[in-house]
Amino acid sequence: MKSAKQSPGAPESGAAEPRSWAGGRAGPARRARLSAAHVRPRHVAGSPAAEPAGKPSPATRSSHQLGAKFGSASLGPHVARRGRGARQRPPGMRPPGRRGLPTAPPLLLLLPLLVPLLGAPRAVDAGTGSPAELRVRVRLPDGQVTEESLQADSDADSVSLELRRPDGTLVSFTADFKKDVKIFRALILGELEKGQSQFQALCFVTRLHHSEIIPSEAMAKLRQKNPRAVRQAEEVRALEHLHMDMAVNFSQGSLLSLHLRNVCAEAVDAIYTRQEDVQFWLEHGVDSSVFEALPKASEQAELPRCGQVGDRGKPCVCRYGLSLAWYPCMLKYCHSRDRPAPYKCGIRSCQKGYSFDFYVPQRQLCLWDEDP
Repeated sequence: MKSAKQSPGAPESGAAEPRSWAGGRAGPARRARLSAAHVRPRHVAGSPAAEPAGKPSPATRSSHQLGAKFGSASLGPHVARRGRGARQRPPGMRPPGRRGLPTAPPLLLLLPLLVPLLGAPRAVDAGTGSPAELRVRVRLPDGQVTEESLQADSDADSVSLELRRPDGTLVSFTADFKKDVKIFRALILGELEKGQSQFQALCFVTRLHHSEIIPSEAMAKLRQKNPRAVRQAEEVRALEHLHMDMAVNFSQGSLLSLHLRNVCAEAVDAIYTRQEDVQFWLEHGVDSSVFEALPKASEQAELPRCGQVGDRGKPCVCRYGLSLAWYPCMLKYCHSRDRPAPYKCGIRSCQKGYSFDFYVPQRQLCLWDEDP
């Protein structure tokens, strides 16, 4: 008995009927779509069926957009070829992007990886001939958090630190390893209602001991894995009281340290040091014209503290305190079976406070000292 004649487009005898994605039988419309996808005609570049007139392919548009943003030279040859025609595929192969997931050019796939690298902040090393800088978030003694800038110049063999206190005061510290000099500077916001200027600058210059802070070369190599982490010092060093009984002549200050002219430019008449440090520098060849005498210690001892003086025009002994909340004070060394000698493997961080007593010719120059 002859079988009934099959209608055009129907599956051959014995062939499994296509199923839908849900597992059921696919209807006529679904079968038509499946047939169209599997029997997609091939075309070559330049044929009339390759692209509708006046409408470039998505690959061509992506190539033009990337070329405008990055330059045509940065695009790979595989991206440029897509604009000249679609790649030929064997019959029945599904072109990419048919399931609602368009395929992006390889360069676009790399962009999410490139953006974090290009936008990431630079680490410490800024390149040859320029100071290296590291910015860290530190916790102050009162519990508040501020940002601190650490700079290291291995060529000049110097290290500097700068932070802003909650009251707006800008505190900086500079270590000059070549000259055995350290410079503290404070830019204090003035109280206009009390007749002060916008800010008052103070500089304190003392002898640097190289064991106080890590060398400039080690500082320049510092890195941090998490820039948002808040750093807290591992060691709190004892408060140091310093009596500043000498002054530094700003015009000759470069003979003591080349950094002094830049750091203390706002504190021309308020650069203080100590007699014992002056003696050390004189023995190491610094000219005596750098230093100026203040009232003798015996005379200063007779002067009251500024907090006890009511008349703002009278001389007194002022006290100013500052703190380095976080700084690398020591290198850590580790031992390994593979290495015969200990090797550097980290830093130890410290916090240290300083209290400076110094002579001022007028109480007006020490309005913050309110202690009895």
